[in-house]
Amino acid sequence: MAILSFGIANVLSTAPAHAQSDEDYINPDRPGIADGSTTVGQGRFQIETAIQTEFRHDGGEHDTTMFFPTLLRYGFANKLEVRVEGNTYSWMRQKDSSGTSHTDGFAPTSIGLKYNFVDAPEGSKQVSVGAIARVFPPSGSGDFRDSRTTGDFRLAADWKFADKWSLNPNIGVGVFQDDTSRTYTAGLFAATLNFNPSKTVNFFADTGIQTPEEKGGKTSVIIDGGMAYIIGHDIQLDLSVGTGISGSTPPHPFLAAGFSKRF
Repeated sequence: MAILSFGIANVLSTAPAHAQSDEDYINPDRPGIADGSTTVGQGRFQIETAIQTEFRHDGGEHDTTMFFPTLLRYGFANKLEVRVEGNTYSWMRQKDSSGTSHTDGFAPTSIGLKYNFVDAPEGSKQVSVGAIARVFPPSGSGDFRDSRTTGDFRLAADWKFADKWSLNPNIGVGVFQDDTSRTYTAGLFAATLNFNPSKTVNFFADTGIQTPEEKGGKTSVIIDGGMAYIIGHDIQLDLSVGTGISGSTPPHPFLAAGFSKRF
């Protein structure tokens, strides 16, 4: 963590000043399940974080998990950014007929890249397309640690198909680790429908699909919705709520409150 903090401070101290137009607003990948296709821009640093609580029920067993999903983004070029991402500190409470137990630790952290290879002009109805790749080396602590290298690759698009409306689909493939430390390959799909009554307000609804959800498992489907509000040009606040509608691994439900800041 000390190395990461020093790196962030160094980026902030050396990042060039940016001329900011009236139309230049922060565009985080949160909230929602699908990520956007655009990057933060050359020399920009952006932090996107939240507090998220998930609830799961299986017969007489009830699990509550709280964590802090965080994404750090830095633009090496106008169309290329490096990303460090993870759920950071996680805390879980499990309650069943035998009593209540608690566990905590750090979740695995990924390093990745996003490249925006088709950029749509501002205000146009053309589709913007990008690619996102992540690698999770063995990391984390306690019950949250992964012992194998995992990762995923996704194509992300943004399409403003009507005034104030846009669609943000993702499709990809990932390699994950299950509870028995076995790896498996899964197909990924997500899509976010956005309604923007103004430049600073966004209402959204989206879905995420993973098939299979675990090795030899079924397909998981999550839906959620919420809103985001931009303060000034460089800060965004967001709220969201969602639930799983298929599969045994999604939460029922989850709640999240997020904060994003561009430097």
